[in-house]
Amino acid sequence: MPRITPISSRRLRLVFEKAGFQCVRVEGDHFVYVKPGVPRPVVIPEWDAIPVFIIKNNLRTAGMTREQYFELMEQV
Repeated sequence: MPRITPISSRRLRLVFEKAGFQCVRVEGDHFVYVKPGVPRPVVIPEWDAIPVFIIKNNLRTAGMTREQYFELMEQV
């Protein structure tokens, strides 16, 4: 399995949108995404490169596996 590497915030937002999340608000430079059945929102900052630790934290919050993440990455 490939390593998770930093990606742009735009691409990460597209990954979560493909997973069924919706952006409900923007607070400063942070996009807040929710999905029914996921208890906590996923927050994605508007940065040039999102660090790996933020991507992993968001995957854990969303209940998404690495396999699902890479499948969605291929689609965007």
